[in-house]
Amino acid sequence: MGCWLGKAIGGTLGQSFEGMDGPLDATFYDPVPLGMVPNDDLDLQVVWACMLDGMATPSVDRELLADAWLRHVRFPFNEYGVAKRNLREGLRPPESGAHDNWFTTGEGAAIRSELWACLAPGDPALAAAFAYEDACVDHAGEGIWAPQFLAAMQAAAFTCSDIDAALDAGLGVLPGSSDVRRVVEATRRWVKEGHPWDEVRDRIIVDFGAGDFTDVRMNTGFVVLGLLIGDGDFERSILVTNNCGKDTDSSTASVGATLGILWPERIPTRWRDPIGSDLILNDAIVDVAAPTSIEDFTDLVLRLRERLERQDPSADRVVRPASQTTGLVVSAAFFSLTDEHRNLDHWFLPPAGEGEPAWPVEPHQRRLSGTWVQMADHEFDDDLLMLAYPVWIEPESAGRVRIMVAADTPCRVWLDGEWLFGRDGGPMFPAPHMPRINTYADVDLSSGGHRLTVVVQRPGRSRSAEWIVAVADAQTHEWIPGVLRGGW
Repeated sequence: MGCWLGKAIGGTLGQSFEGMDGPLDATFYDPVPLGMVPNDDLDLQVVWACMLDGMATPSVDRELLADAWLRHVRFPFNEYGVAKRNLREGLRPPESGAHDNWFTTGEGAAIRSELWACLAPGDPALAAAFAYEDACVDHAGEGIWAPQFLAAMQAAAFTCSDIDAALDAGLGVLPGSSDVRRVVEATRRWVKEGHPWDEVRDRIIVDFGAGDFTDVRMNTGFVVLGLLIGDGDFERSILVTNNCGKDTDSSTASVGATLGILWPERIPTRWRDPIGSDLILNDAIVDVAAPTSIEDFTDLVLRLRERLERQDPSADRVVRPASQTTGLVVSAAFFSLTDEHRNLDHWFLPPAGEGEPAWPVEPHQRRLSGTWVQMADHEFDDDLLMLAYPVWIEPESAGRVRIMVAADTPCRVWLDGEWLFGRDGGPMFPAPHMPRINTYADVDLSSGGHRLTVVVQRPGRSRSAEWIVAVADAQTHEWIPGVLRGGW
């Protein structure tokens, strides 16, 4: 019960500050809620628990969880959207999490660790194994290590009496090469040396920061920082983590849940009262008969724990062969723009608003690894790369769509010969639900074939360029599966 109360409190506090850089100076909810605020951090765990509870013999399995994503979850966010696109295109986990996914190190699975801890209390290794089955659907690498660390730590919290022992149990499931291990160990060292919390936060940013505010490495550091600085004080712990900024609802919820397991009696009344006990889920959770209160959800998890097969779900697993997914086939040409190709701006690209340029040289077919491309400067044969992506719209997807081309290098984009948008480089956040300015346009597309033309500039010496192309539903922001996969 303390786990889920702490989770709801931390998530509700942090939701108002999500994405802010920090350091912040929050002292309480802002605004003060009139009940629990819906949050995917808890919503998804409710879905997973309900799906398991509906099985005759509950068993944690990545295939069950993958199907639950498609049947019951309409969130388009970050790695969620990419994983659901991959699943709809025929990939199964762990490929669905690893393939063509810019957000493999996002927080989306770290926020789902508590269920696995509650289903394996006192058994960090089993909790971590459960967490893997979940996380591999939409993550890879550090995006899997972080939820395994958290699940193991929280499972240990049921039977240990201090934060350091729980942290040790979490580290016990991590390899020495893991960046999550490195940030946990560094944060513990800096706190032990007596540095104030805001200085430790800055050190975490310098050593483990990322352009994606949801990156698990720095946010896991903030979780550990709040736990250690608060030293068992629930309020101080959640405020320190929240005030680190970045993915505040996720990191703060993880702190609240962990302390709720260790010391549920220490959750202050002033933090509990605004939350109440009603379990409020997002409208994006569909066709799930969920419990209506935190108490009822706690009872469901307790019953499920008794019914669940308590064995490593990876044991004796038949490994599926890698898929034959081969990325995207496009038309491509490298070239320089000279006096023969006028109307150039200072970036040596066709200026904004100009019609699609003619191919300066004969294009060739090129196979890209996927919608996400990374190319080092030495891989460019010339100053500019022109690409034509085939876009195939099925009748059921015709209508208003969102075209996104997020690039960190100067680029220009045309659709069916007409100017669409362009930008002169800079940080990118390639998520159709919240793309940066000048990286997307909402347009009406008829069914059938279309052409998306993209020109990107070679990056500076010893740098790499990266760009991501997406076609999504303009209303739901869900990726439209298969729309770029067909070739010409």
